[in-house]
Amino acid sequence: MEKSFKIGERTFVLDQSKAEEAFAAKKVINGRKTETFNLLPLKYQWAYELYRTMKNNHWEPEDIQMQKDIEQWQGTELTDSDRWIIRMGIGYFSAAEGIVGDNILHVVRELVTAPELKLVLGRHAHEENIHADSLLYMISSLGINPHECEAMFEQIPTIVKKNDFVTRTSHDLRRDVDLTDPTNKKKLARNIFVFGQCMEGTQFYGLFGMILSLYRQNKFPGIGQMFRYTLRDESNHIEVFRNLFMDLVGENMEIWTDDFKNELVETMEEAVALEKEFIKDCLPVSSVGLSVDEFCQYIDYIADRRLEGVGLRQLNPGVQNPFPWLAETMDIKKEANFFEQRVTEYQKASALATVDDDEL
Repeated sequence: MEKSFKIGERTFVLDQSKAEEAFAAKKVINGRKTETFNLLPLKYQWAYELYRTMKNNHWEPEDIQMQKDIEQWQGTELTDSDRWIIRMGIGYFSAAEGIVGDNILHVVRELVTAPELKLVLGRHAHEENIHADSLLYMISSLGINPHECEAMFEQIPTIVKKNDFVTRTSHDLRRDVDLTDPTNKKKLARNIFVFGQCMEGTQFYGLFGMILSLYRQNKFPGIGQMFRYTLRDESNHIEVFRNLFMDLVGENMEIWTDDFKNELVETMEEAVALEKEFIKDCLPVSSVGLSVDEFCQYIDYIADRRLEGVGLRQLNPGVQNPFPWLAETMDIKKEANFFEQRVTEYQKASALATVDDDEL
């Protein structure tokens, strides 16, 4: 169908059929080549909706007061274990957030072809920058030697192993990849699964739980709040990569073989084993009222939720969540200001997204 517009002496003819062809050619990979970044009409509606949710959840580290955290860090009420958990959190995440952002920009966003997917992935990468910035803010506020953080993610074996687990997956897919080859399609699907469901979706959750446990004990209110915001962001990131994975597989069903499914489950199994080793380094003693066994069970619970979410078999069917209180801790639609006790809306009025209890 054609539509004409006569403007003065000129006539412009728009052919809707060509636009429909362009829309039909939108794909996760191997789609229509265009540099115009024309979002409309949207094919992947979920990507735009998540982009808007993520944008409305925007926060800045400097919005968070750190006075109480500094007083506690310099005072005598904290245990060595309390401080060690925070050091492990800062040491791991100061590397991990950058690894995620780098993979988004230089692998996934480079390889997908639909503009709305590039849009939400750009926002995803931006939020990883905010998270990295928040860690710098924590380090400088507490007066921690930044070289200690560098040493932690280069010299603590369990951190090195976790980082190697994801970086080797990222390095397999650096530019000029033939994505008509089913082998490379599997590599990209595996990359999206590893970063979305194994790393951000599972391996981040051990430390999230520990730091929010301290926050629940009225320790590190500023750091705890930043991690609550970070976890809210991560819930959206997991969903971005889950949807991306499902659409990629749905458009390329030849890769969805039993062997590939088993490979992904085994990959999650490896991620869980690495995370449990890391948890034992974070909690070498139980003096802060936190149980290694419970946190390992929590990781089993989270991992099975991620596997189930992408249609894969669970590793520990029926495992229970030992920390149901985390859902309440994560309810951050409204939060009282720490010092003025005024209610502050951290989401814009148009934002409807909160963390679903089922995500925790």
